[in-house]
Amino acid sequence: MPVPLSSDTPAVSCDIFCNVIDNYGDIGVSWRLARQLANEFGLAVRLWVDDLASFVRLCPEAVAALQSQHKRGVEVRLWGASFADVQPAQVVIDAFGCALPEAYLAAMNAESIWINLEYLSAEDWVEGCHKLPSPRPPLTRYFFFPGFTPQTGGLLLERDLLARRDAFLSDPLQQQAFWESAGMEMPPADTLKISMFAYENAALAGLFDAWAKGARAVLCLVPEGRILPQVLHYFGHEGDDGRSFTRGMLTVRVLPFVAQESYDELLWACDVNFVRGEDSCVRAQWAGKPFIWQIYPQHDAVHWQKLQAFLNRYDAPLSPAARHALPDLWRAWNDEGDAGQAWNAFADVLGELNVRARTWACALAENTLALNLLDFIQEIGKIRALKIEG
Repeated sequence: MPVPLSSDTPAVSCDIFCNVIDNYGDIGVSWRLARQLANEFGLAVRLWVDDLASFVRLCPEAVAALQSQHKRGVEVRLWGASFADVQPAQVVIDAFGCALPEAYLAAMNAESIWINLEYLSAEDWVEGCHKLPSPRPPLTRYFFFPGFTPQTGGLLLERDLLARRDAFLSDPLQQQAFWESAGMEMPPADTLKISMFAYENAALAGLFDAWAKGARAVLCLVPEGRILPQVLHYFGHEGDDGRSFTRGMLTVRVLPFVAQESYDELLWACDVNFVRGEDSCVRAQWAGKPFIWQIYPQHDAVHWQKLQAFLNRYDAPLSPAARHALPDLWRAWNDEGDAGQAWNAFADVLGELNVRARTWACALAENTLALNLLDFIQEIGKIRALKIEG
Protein backbone atom coordinates (compact mmCIF):
# COMPACT_ATOMS: atom_id res chain seq x y z
CA MET A 1 0.00 0.00 0.00
CA PRO A 2 1.20 3.58 -0.69
CA VAL A 3 2.44 5.26 2.47
CA PRO A 4 0.44 8.29 3.72
CA LEU A 5 2.40 11.46 4.36
CA SER A 6 1.63 14.39 6.64
CA SER A 7 -0.88 16.97 5.46
CA ASP A 8 1.85 19.54 4.70
CA THR A 9 3.68 17.26 2.26
CA PRO A 10 3.40 18.57 -1.32
CA ALA A 11 1.18 16.43 -3.55
CA VAL A 12 2.94 14.22 -6.05
CA SER A 13 2.45 15.60 -9.55
CA CYS A 14 1.20 13.40 -12.38
CA ASP A 15 0.73 14.08 -16.08
CA ILE A 16 -1.50 11.74 -18.09
CA PHE A 17 -1.38 12.00 -21.90
CA CYS A 18 -4.24 10.72 -24.02
CA ASN A 19 -4.81 10.58 -27.77
CA VAL A 20 -8.54 10.28 -28.35
CA ILE A 21 -9.12 7.24 -30.55
CA ASP A 22 -12.52 5.85 -31.53
CA ASN A 23 -14.21 8.81 -29.82
CA TYR A 24 -14.46 7.69 -26.18
CA GLY A 25 -12.55 4.51 -25.33
CA ASP A 26 -9.07 5.83 -24.53
CA ILE A 27 -10.27 9.09 -23.03
CA GLY A 28 -12.82 7.20 -20.93
CA VAL A 29 -10.10 5.17 -19.23
CA SER A 30 -7.74 8.16 -18.91
CA TRP A 31 -10.41 10.39 -17.38
CA ARG A 32 -11.40 7.75 -14.83
CA LEU A 33 -7.77 7.20 -13.83
CA ALA A 34 -7.09 10.94 -13.57
CA ARG A 35 -10.10 11.51 -11.31
CA GLN A 36 -9.28 8.59 -9.07
CA LEU A 37 -5.61 9.53 -8.61
CA ALA A 38 -6.61 13.12 -7.82
CA ASN A 39 -9.68 12.60 -5.66
CA GLU A 40 -8.91 9.36 -3.81
CA PHE A 41 -5.12 9.60 -3.51
CA GLY A 42 -4.40 13.31 -3.57
CA LEU A 43 -2.10 13.50 -6.59
CA ALA A 44 -1.89 16.77 -8.52
CA VAL A 45 -3.06 15.50 -11.91
CA ARG A 46 -2.93 17.14 -15.32
CA LEU A 47 -4.79 15.35 -18.08
CA TRP A 48 -3.52 16.23 -21.55
CA VAL A 49 -6.15 15.56 -24.24
CA ASP A 50 -5.87 16.15 -27.97
CA ASP A 51 -9.66 16.24 -28.55
CA LEU A 52 -11.57 18.28 -25.99
CA ALA A 53 -14.85 17.95 -27.91
CA SER A 54 -14.89 14.21 -27.17
CA PHE A 55 -13.87 14.90 -23.58
CA VAL A 56 -16.88 17.20 -23.14
CA ARG A 57 -19.21 14.29 -23.95
CA LEU A 58 -17.86 12.49 -20.88
CA CYS A 59 -17.67 15.62 -18.71
CA PRO A 60 -20.55 17.88 -19.83
CA GLU A 61 -19.52 20.83 -17.66
CA ALA A 62 -16.19 21.12 -19.51
CA VAL A 63 -15.76 23.65 -22.32
CA ALA A 64 -14.23 22.45 -25.58
CA ALA A 65 -12.87 25.91 -26.43
CA LEU A 66 -10.88 26.24 -23.20
CA GLN A 67 -7.30 25.02 -23.48
CA SER A 68 -6.89 24.81 -19.71
CA GLN A 69 -9.58 24.13 -17.12
CA HIS A 70 -10.05 22.43 -13.77
CA LYS A 71 -12.78 19.79 -13.62
CA ARG A 72 -13.56 17.40 -10.76
CA GLY A 73 -10.18 17.82 -9.12
CA VAL A 74 -8.19 17.44 -12.35
CA GLU A 75 -6.44 20.07 -14.45
CA VAL A 76 -7.47 19.35 -18.05
CA ARG A 77 -5.19 20.73 -20.77
CA LEU A 78 -5.39 20.72 -24.55
CA TRP A 79 -2.60 18.74 -26.16
CA GLY A 80 -2.15 20.69 -29.37
CA ALA A 81 0.27 20.61 -32.30
CA SER A 82 2.46 23.22 -30.61
CA PHE A 83 3.06 22.02 -27.08
CA ALA A 84 3.24 24.41 -24.14
CA ASP A 85 6.55 24.89 -22.30
CA VAL A 86 5.75 23.14 -19.01
CA GLN A 87 7.68 21.44 -16.25
CA PRO A 88 7.19 17.65 -16.52
CA ALA A 89 5.41 16.01 -13.62
CA GLN A 90 7.09 13.56 -11.26
CA VAL A 91 4.94 10.75 -12.67
CA VAL A 92 4.26 10.69 -16.42
CA ILE A 93 1.71 8.28 -17.88
CA ASP A 94 1.29 7.87 -21.61
CA ALA A 95 -2.05 6.12 -22.01
CA PHE A 96 -2.02 3.24 -24.48
CA GLY A 97 1.39 4.00 -25.90
CA CYS A 98 0.69 7.47 -27.24
CA ALA A 99 3.91 9.30 -28.19
CA LEU A 100 4.81 12.09 -25.78
CA PRO A 101 5.43 15.57 -27.23
CA GLU A 102 9.10 15.96 -28.18
CA ALA A 103 9.52 19.14 -26.14
CA TYR A 104 8.04 17.49 -23.07
CA LEU A 105 10.15 14.36 -23.52
CA ALA A 106 13.32 16.46 -23.82
CA ALA A 107 12.51 18.18 -20.51
CA MET A 108 12.20 14.90 -18.60
CA ASN A 109 15.20 13.58 -16.67
CA ALA A 110 16.45 10.45 -14.95
CA GLU A 111 14.25 11.15 -11.93
CA SER A 112 11.07 11.11 -14.04
CA ILE A 113 8.83 8.09 -13.50
CA TRP A 114 7.52 7.21 -16.97
CA ILE A 115 4.79 4.61 -17.32
CA ASN A 116 3.07 3.31 -20.44
CA LEU A 117 -0.46 2.29 -19.42
CA GLU A 118 -1.24 -0.49 -21.87
CA TYR A 119 -4.49 -1.84 -23.28
CA LEU A 120 -6.46 -4.42 -21.33
CA SER A 121 -5.98 -8.09 -22.22
CA ALA A 122 -6.63 -11.47 -20.62
CA GLU A 123 -3.86 -13.17 -22.61
CA ASP A 124 -1.25 -15.13 -20.66
CA TRP A 125 1.74 -13.21 -22.06
CA VAL A 126 0.58 -10.03 -20.31
CA GLU A 127 1.72 -11.36 -16.93
CA GLY A 128 5.29 -11.70 -18.22
CA CYS A 129 5.39 -8.19 -19.68
CA HIS A 130 3.73 -6.36 -16.80
CA LYS A 131 6.15 -3.87 -15.15
CA LEU A 132 8.96 -4.56 -17.60
CA PRO A 133 11.38 -1.65 -18.13
CA SER A 134 12.29 -0.22 -21.52
CA PRO A 135 15.50 1.82 -21.12
CA ARG A 136 15.70 5.02 -23.14
CA PRO A 137 18.74 6.72 -21.55
CA PRO A 138 18.62 8.77 -19.47
CA LEU A 139 14.98 7.70 -19.09
CA THR A 140 13.31 4.37 -18.38
CA ARG A 141 9.80 3.67 -19.56
CA TYR A 142 7.85 0.95 -17.74
CA PHE A 143 4.99 -1.11 -19.16
CA PHE A 144 1.94 -1.39 -16.93
CA PHE A 145 -0.76 -3.83 -18.04
CA PRO A 146 -4.32 -3.88 -16.73
CA GLY A 147 -5.59 -7.41 -16.40
CA PHE A 148 -7.58 -10.07 -14.60
CA THR A 149 -5.00 -11.83 -12.43
CA PRO A 150 -2.85 -10.77 -9.44
CA GLN A 151 0.18 -10.85 -11.75
CA THR A 152 -1.25 -7.90 -13.71
CA GLY A 153 -2.26 -4.34 -12.86
CA GLY A 154 -5.92 -5.16 -12.27
CA LEU A 155 -8.84 -2.93 -13.28
CA LEU A 156 -9.90 0.61 -12.45
CA LEU A 157 -12.28 0.52 -9.49
CA GLU A 158 -13.31 3.56 -7.47
CA ARG A 159 -13.25 3.10 -3.72
CA ASP A 160 -17.04 3.31 -3.30
CA LEU A 161 -18.31 1.95 -6.61
CA LEU A 162 -19.49 -1.48 -5.49
CA ALA A 163 -21.15 -0.04 -2.39
CA ARG A 164 -23.01 2.48 -4.58
CA ARG A 165 -24.02 -0.30 -6.96
CA ASP A 166 -25.42 -2.43 -4.15
CA ALA A 167 -27.25 0.54 -2.65
CA PHE A 168 -28.85 1.26 -6.04
CA LEU A 169 -29.93 -2.34 -6.54
CA SER A 170 -31.50 -2.53 -3.08
CA ASP A 171 -33.29 0.83 -3.19
CA PRO A 172 -36.47 1.10 -5.30
CA LEU A 173 -36.41 4.88 -4.91
CA GLN A 174 -32.99 5.17 -6.56
CA GLN A 175 -34.16 2.89 -9.35
CA GLN A 176 -37.33 4.91 -9.81
CA ALA A 177 -35.24 8.09 -10.01
CA PHE A 178 -33.12 6.53 -12.75
CA TRP A 179 -36.10 5.60 -14.88
CA GLU A 180 -37.64 9.03 -14.38
CA SER A 181 -34.37 10.67 -15.45
CA ALA A 182 -34.57 8.55 -18.62
CA GLY A 183 -38.10 9.82 -19.25
CA MET A 184 -39.82 6.51 -18.47
CA GLU A 185 -41.83 4.76 -15.84
CA MET A 186 -40.18 1.82 -14.12
CA PRO A 187 -40.72 -1.22 -16.40
CA PRO A 188 -42.80 -4.17 -15.16
CA ALA A 189 -40.79 -6.75 -13.26
CA ASP A 190 -41.12 -9.37 -16.00
CA THR A 191 -39.67 -7.08 -18.71
CA LEU A 192 -36.14 -7.99 -19.77
CA LYS A 193 -34.12 -4.76 -19.69
CA ILE A 194 -31.13 -4.58 -22.02
CA SER A 195 -28.62 -1.78 -22.65
CA MET A 196 -27.02 -1.53 -26.09
CA PHE A 197 -23.76 0.44 -26.43
CA ALA A 198 -22.19 -0.84 -29.62
CA TYR A 199 -20.25 -0.20 -32.78
CA GLU A 200 -22.02 -0.65 -36.09
CA ASN A 201 -23.03 -4.30 -36.38
CA ALA A 202 -24.82 -6.21 -39.14
CA ALA A 203 -26.04 -8.71 -36.52
CA LEU A 204 -28.37 -6.14 -34.96
CA ALA A 205 -31.41 -6.84 -37.16
CA GLY A 206 -31.38 -10.56 -36.41
CA LEU A 207 -31.06 -9.89 -32.69
CA PHE A 208 -33.92 -7.39 -32.77
CA ASP A 209 -36.03 -9.93 -34.68
CA ALA A 210 -35.43 -12.54 -31.98
CA TRP A 211 -36.51 -10.11 -29.28
CA ALA A 212 -39.52 -8.88 -31.23
CA LYS A 213 -40.77 -12.43 -31.88
CA GLY A 214 -39.97 -13.77 -28.41
CA ALA A 215 -42.37 -14.64 -25.62
CA ARG A 216 -40.98 -12.08 -23.15
CA ALA A 217 -41.24 -8.30 -23.33
CA VAL A 218 -37.85 -6.69 -24.00
CA LEU A 219 -36.94 -3.07 -23.35
CA CYS A 220 -33.69 -2.12 -25.09
CA LEU A 221 -32.05 1.15 -24.06
CA VAL A 222 -29.69 2.57 -26.70
CA PRO A 223 -27.45 5.52 -25.75
CA GLU A 224 -26.74 7.75 -28.73
CA GLY A 225 -23.73 6.43 -30.58
CA ARG A 226 -22.44 4.68 -33.65
CA ILE A 227 -25.13 1.99 -33.82
CA LEU A 228 -28.04 4.44 -33.71
CA PRO A 229 -28.44 4.76 -37.53
CA GLN A 230 -28.91 0.98 -37.74
CA VAL A 231 -31.51 1.08 -34.98
CA LEU A 232 -33.45 3.74 -36.88
CA HIS A 233 -33.10 1.78 -40.13
CA TYR A 234 -34.54 -1.35 -38.51
CA PHE A 235 -37.68 0.53 -37.57
CA GLY A 236 -37.83 2.44 -40.87
CA HIS A 237 -37.10 5.78 -39.26
CA GLU A 238 -33.86 6.93 -40.92
CA GLY A 239 -33.30 10.59 -40.17
CA ASP A 240 -36.07 10.54 -37.57
CA ASP A 241 -35.57 12.22 -34.22
CA GLY A 242 -37.91 9.79 -32.49
CA ARG A 243 -36.89 8.33 -29.16
CA SER A 244 -39.15 5.27 -28.82
CA PHE A 245 -39.93 2.41 -31.23
CA THR A 246 -41.86 -0.82 -30.88
CA ARG A 247 -42.11 -4.03 -32.90
CA GLY A 248 -43.77 -7.10 -31.44
CA MET A 249 -42.42 -7.77 -27.95
CA LEU A 250 -39.51 -5.34 -28.44
CA THR A 251 -39.46 -1.70 -27.38
CA VAL A 252 -36.37 0.40 -28.04
CA ARG A 253 -35.74 3.68 -26.26
CA VAL A 254 -32.97 5.98 -27.45
CA LEU A 255 -31.17 7.79 -24.63
CA PRO A 256 -29.06 10.94 -24.89
CA PHE A 257 -25.33 10.35 -24.58
CA VAL A 258 -24.70 9.99 -20.86
CA ALA A 259 -21.85 11.09 -18.61
CA GLN A 260 -19.71 8.33 -17.13
CA GLU A 261 -21.45 8.30 -13.75
CA SER A 262 -24.89 7.97 -15.34
CA TYR A 263 -23.68 5.13 -17.53
CA ASP A 264 -22.96 3.04 -14.44
CA GLU A 265 -26.58 3.47 -13.33
CA LEU A 266 -27.76 2.36 -16.78
CA LEU A 267 -25.74 -0.84 -16.44
CA TRP A 268 -27.07 -1.47 -12.93
CA ALA A 269 -30.67 -0.91 -14.00
CA CYS A 270 -30.54 -3.42 -16.86
CA ASP A 271 -30.57 -7.22 -16.79
CA VAL A 272 -28.17 -7.69 -19.72
CA ASN A 273 -25.62 -5.22 -21.08
CA PHE A 274 -24.11 -5.04 -24.56
CA VAL A 275 -20.84 -3.10 -24.31
CA ARG A 276 -18.00 -2.15 -26.62
CA GLY A 277 -14.28 -1.50 -26.36
CA GLU A 278 -12.44 -1.40 -23.04
CA ASP A 279 -13.99 1.18 -20.73
CA SER A 280 -17.63 0.09 -20.95
CA CYS A 281 -16.56 -3.56 -20.79
CA VAL A 282 -14.86 -2.98 -17.44
CA ARG A 283 -17.87 -1.07 -16.12
CA ALA A 284 -20.16 -3.92 -17.17
CA GLN A 285 -18.05 -6.32 -15.13
CA TRP A 286 -18.36 -4.14 -12.03
CA ALA A 287 -22.14 -4.02 -12.61
CA GLY A 288 -22.28 -7.74 -11.87
CA LYS A 289 -24.77 -8.44 -14.67
CA PRO A 290 -24.53 -10.74 -17.73
CA PHE A 291 -22.91 -8.87 -20.60
CA ILE A 292 -21.87 -9.23 -24.22
CA TRP A 293 -18.57 -7.64 -25.19
CA GLN A 294 -18.04 -6.24 -28.67
CA ILE A 295 -14.26 -6.02 -28.73
CA TYR A 296 -12.57 -3.33 -30.80
CA PRO A 297 -11.73 -4.97 -34.15
CA GLN A 298 -8.07 -4.94 -35.23
CA HIS A 299 -6.86 -5.18 -38.81
CA ASP A 300 -4.74 -8.26 -38.15
CA ALA A 301 -7.62 -10.05 -36.36
CA VAL A 302 -5.69 -10.40 -33.08
CA HIS A 303 -8.81 -9.18 -31.29
CA TRP A 304 -10.18 -12.73 -31.65
CA GLN A 305 -7.30 -14.04 -29.56
CA LYS A 306 -8.02 -11.41 -26.91
CA LEU A 307 -11.72 -12.28 -26.91
CA GLN A 308 -11.04 -15.99 -26.55
CA ALA A 309 -8.49 -15.40 -23.78
CA PHE A 310 -11.12 -13.55 -21.77
CA LEU A 311 -13.75 -16.22 -22.39
CA ASN A 312 -11.32 -18.91 -21.25
CA ARG A 313 -11.06 -17.20 -17.86
CA TYR A 314 -14.67 -16.12 -17.53
CA ASP A 315 -16.59 -19.24 -18.52
CA ALA A 316 -14.33 -21.88 -16.91
CA PRO A 317 -16.66 -22.62 -13.93
CA LEU A 318 -19.90 -22.55 -15.94
CA SER A 319 -22.12 -25.53 -16.76
CA PRO A 320 -21.70 -27.11 -20.22
CA ALA A 321 -24.87 -25.36 -21.43
CA ALA A 322 -23.66 -21.94 -20.30
CA ARG A 323 -20.13 -22.61 -21.59
CA HIS A 324 -21.62 -23.03 -25.04
CA ALA A 325 -24.30 -20.35 -24.93
CA LEU A 326 -22.13 -17.46 -23.73
CA PRO A 327 -19.26 -17.83 -26.27
CA ASP A 328 -21.71 -18.59 -29.09
CA LEU A 329 -23.51 -15.27 -28.62
CA TRP A 330 -20.27 -13.33 -28.14
CA ARG A 331 -18.78 -14.79 -31.31
CA ALA A 332 -21.94 -14.24 -33.34
CA TRP A 333 -22.13 -10.63 -32.19
CA ASN A 334 -18.46 -9.93 -32.89
CA ASP A 335 -18.52 -11.76 -36.21
CA GLU A 336 -21.72 -9.91 -37.20
CA GLY A 337 -23.36 -13.31 -37.64
CA ASP A 338 -26.68 -14.78 -36.53
CA ALA A 339 -26.85 -13.33 -33.03
CA GLY A 340 -30.62 -13.80 -33.05
CA GLN A 341 -30.25 -17.57 -33.31
CA ALA A 342 -27.64 -17.60 -30.53
CA TRP A 343 -29.79 -15.46 -28.24
CA ASN A 344 -32.29 -18.11 -27.11
CA ALA A 345 -29.66 -20.44 -25.64
CA PHE A 346 -28.07 -17.45 -23.90
CA ALA A 347 -31.42 -16.40 -22.44
CA ASP A 348 -32.00 -19.92 -21.10
CA VAL A 349 -28.92 -19.67 -18.84
CA LEU A 350 -29.33 -16.08 -17.64
CA GLY A 351 -29.85 -17.22 -14.06
CA GLU A 352 -26.50 -18.98 -13.99
CA LEU A 353 -24.80 -16.08 -15.77
CA ASN A 354 -26.15 -13.68 -13.14
CA VAL A 355 -24.46 -15.66 -10.39
CA ARG A 356 -21.22 -15.87 -12.37
CA ALA A 357 -21.22 -12.13 -13.02
CA ARG A 358 -21.45 -11.30 -9.31
CA THR A 359 -18.76 -13.77 -8.20
CA TRP A 360 -16.48 -12.58 -11.01
CA ALA A 361 -16.85 -8.94 -9.92
CA CYS A 362 -16.12 -9.84 -6.29
CA ALA A 363 -12.94 -11.68 -7.28
CA LEU A 364 -11.72 -8.85 -9.52
CA ALA A 365 -12.25 -6.30 -6.74
CA GLU A 366 -9.29 -7.78 -4.86
CA ASN A 367 -6.89 -6.38 -7.49
CA THR A 368 -7.40 -2.71 -8.39
CA LEU A 369 -5.40 -0.69 -10.88
CA ALA A 370 -4.92 2.63 -9.11
CA LEU A 371 -3.54 1.04 -5.94
CA ASN A 372 -1.31 -1.28 -7.94
CA LEU A 373 -0.03 1.64 -9.97
CA LEU A 374 0.86 3.67 -6.87
CA ASP A 375 2.53 0.64 -5.28
CA PHE A 376 4.61 0.18 -8.43
CA ILE A 377 5.70 3.81 -8.39
CA GLN A 378 7.04 3.23 -4.91
CA GLU A 379 8.71 0.00 -6.01
CA ILE A 380 10.67 1.94 -8.60
CA GLY A 381 12.24 3.74 -5.67
CA LYS A 382 12.27 7.30 -6.99
CA ILE A 383 9.33 8.41 -4.88
CA ARG A 384 9.38 6.57 -1.58
CA ALA A 385 5.97 7.67 -0.34
CA LEU A 386 2.82 9.27 -1.68
CA LYS A 387 0.40 11.63 -0.08
CA ILE A 388 -2.96 9.89 0.25
CA GLU A 389 -6.12 11.70 1.26
CA GLY A 390 -8.90 9.95 3.11
